[in-house]
Amino acid sequence: MGYLTKVWNIVLFLMKVQKFTFNPFQENTFVVYDDSKECVIVDAGCYFPEEFDTLNSFIVSNGLKPVKLISTHSHLDHVFGNYKVINTLNIPLGIHHEDEQTLNMLRRTADLYQIPNVFESPKPDFYFEHGDRVEFGYSSFEVRFVPGHAPGHVVFVSHEDQFVINGDCLFAGSIGRTDLPGGDHATLIRSIQEQLFTLPDDYKVYCGHGPETTIGVEKTTNPFF
Repeated sequence: MGYLTKVWNIVLFLMKVQKFTFNPFQENTFVVYDDSKECVIVDAGCYFPEEFDTLNSFIVSNGLKPVKLISTHSHLDHVFGNYKVINTLNIPLGIHHEDEQTLNMLRRTADLYQIPNVFESPKPDFYFEHGDRVEFGYSSFEVRFVPGHAPGHVVFVSHEDQFVINGDCLFAGSIGRTDLPGGDHATLIRSIQEQLFTLPDDYKVYCGHGPETTIGVEKTTNPFF
């Protein structure tokens, strides 16, 4: 009986990750949830109305309760949906305080790219620092600060389920661009080496664009390293 109880507890606490690819920049938005049915939304990139409808339909059809919107960083393609998600689902927004300057540039950046119908994001409700835990349901993420692509970029690590949602730091065979305001190539390389490549090789990496990879694959094959 003790063994069966232990197995049941392991199954109960497993996180599930659902990826959506949204907006003209093909950004990856994630819904992460567990058997409590509480969920967090990571990087609300839904720009077109039907993209929010797709996101919300998944939440409703799976009986999920959104409790937080958290951002790896606040470049426009990762926060297009903040206004709609926060005001429709009535959930708080969390970012790193160093990225508030990026969030505040949303409309200006949208105008620069000539992207219409972009609504200003609501202000953050809470901030996280390196080493914090973001908790929901039975689960939690470790927050790691990884500047270089954006000044307040963070990643969310699940040690229990051996994955990281890493935004635009590390990609399959590439890294995030560093020519945007607040970006710095040397800082990004150091962030990846110190905060991502110190994770076990088998950790799955959910990227802000493109397919998933693993820490081990990128350590051994990524041309930037």
